[in-house]
Amino acid sequence: MEPDVTEPDRAGAVKLPDGRRLGWARWGPADGTPVLFFSGAGMGRRLGFGADALPALGARLIAVDRPGLGASDPAPGRTLDDWVRDIGGLAAALDLPAFRIAAFSQGAPFALACAAAGVAEAVAVVSGQDDLRHPDLAGLLAPDVAGMLSAAEADPAGFEASFSGVGPDLLRRLVVDMSSEADAAVYTAPAFSEAYARCLADGFAQGAAGYARDLALGMAPWPFTPERITVPVDLWYGGRDASPVHSPDHGATLARRIPAARRRLLPEAGGALLWTHAGEILSALLGSGPDTR
Repeated sequence: MEPDVTEPDRAGAVKLPDGRRLGWARWGPADGTPVLFFSGAGMGRRLGFGADALPALGARLIAVDRPGLGASDPAPGRTLDDWVRDIGGLAAALDLPAFRIAAFSQGAPFALACAAAGVAEAVAVVSGQDDLRHPDLAGLLAPDVAGMLSAAEADPAGFEASFSGVGPDLLRRLVVDMSSEADAAVYTAPAFSEAYARCLADGFAQGAAGYARDLALGMAPWPFTPERITVPVDLWYGGRDASPVHSPDHGATLARRIPAARRRLLPEAGGALLWTHAGEILSALLGSGPDTR
């Protein structure tokens, strides 16, 4: 069965206090419990997950474009702390009650920054990028990733600029090429492949600057301490996830660092478990799922 790639029920943009627009898309009942979705590298807002599970869970999924991606205005020099403020502005503009956050891959640092600031009730990180500078991960990094960290530390601006030529087609090929057989089957399935290509084209509609800034922020030292996160955090990883830019130990070190973390390792799943296990992830995030620790 192919993963659900339902188009959003509604899409729009809010105006932030500084005048910038922040794009969003929504699935599920309009009055459902809000779950903000922070997508992966270069992805626009129109590829969500678990749309078929939302009505029964009484939830609405709201995907948010980060600045410079999709329908969100750029914010040169932005930080993870700036993103927390942007989410506060989005929540106010949409009149959201307390909300939860789900994040995939490169969206993880942005979600954990919100968790550290206490602006979300709970967070689910799925196949997330880790705090790759943590010393316990040093011996586990792929050589290319270790090289990227060194380059980002030596010349942050030059590192970011070096990705200005990346486009949606190149990024899509890289993702598929780095994938395990289990994930390649998801990414190349006809309906999903088409939806993923559209979402990357949307994400890069303004060029590569938004993607490059996200990458630089993920590789730089995080401006928060995971040990001080107090809200519940579920860390979902698949044992067959081969991506070198996700957590190199499938979240084991990160789970020890976050006091209220629950590590959920699914041995037979791949990095695309956001779509192959969507209902389980959403159900656990909303507090109605089985404890699979």
